[in-house]
Amino acid sequence: MRRSCLIFAAIGMVSTAGLAAAQPADLPLSPLAHAIACSPPPSLDGTPPHALRIIGSQDTIPRNLFGDRDLLVLGGGTAAGVQLGQQFFIRRTMTFGGNQISRGAKTLGWLRVVAVNETTAIARVDEVCGGIMIDDYLVPFVPPEIPPAVESNDIVGQPDFATLGRIVVGNEDRSTVGGGEFVLIDWGKTQGVLPGARFAIYRNVAEGLPLVSVGEGVVISMGANLALTRVTRARDAVYDGDLVAFRR
Repeated sequence: MRRSCLIFAAIGMVSTAGLAAAQPADLPLSPLAHAIACSPPPSLDGTPPHALRIIGSQDTIPRNLFGDRDLLVLGGGTAAGVQLGQQFFIRRTMTFGGNQISRGAKTLGWLRVVAVNETTAIARVDEVCGGIMIDDYLVPFVPPEIPPAVESNDIVGQPDFATLGRIVVGNEDRSTVGGGEFVLIDWGKTQGVLPGARFAIYRNVAEGLPLVSVGEGVVISMGANLALTRVTRARDAVYDGDLVAFRR
């Protein structure tokens, strides 16, 4: 009896998948917008409380790693506010040390809900940025906004050395990045940073010597005290801890 009930529930959920297919098609993201969407959010907070999570997949064998177009089972349905056609980012908190200190989150892709009942939902993976696993959490998907002239390499204004920021961490928790890649810096909305703001990157190589110019960057989006930025040019690898001077 229990087995027949489970089969009936699955059929009831999948029968709504045609409604999701009737949703208007999304415009494809540009390569830059796709790269921004795959970047870490501008926050070092851990997993949001009561976050919706991936609990399994609709496959014939048990799996822990998922990819493009896979159908995943979510641990919440209409009772948790999940709606047909909803899109979510898939993320995983990064931690280090014995105290599991949060290093922010990595973005693993995004998915769309194709079937839902009161307690669970089924979602299709639309885009993959990394390996997706059971217990990864979801946050609502918001298409990235690209600031004007963000792809320009023009250098405008003089660096302001009065208050310096720092490179915090690169994508995928990397400590080094190169030109065209994304990093978090420790300036955000609280410090008055705006999308499109440009900055110079410097390194203090030795006490008593002038700072050495390493590269240039531009702000993409901000959290309260962090900003997602793109390194627009670099003469060397950019390291976490490198200094940031905004151009005025």
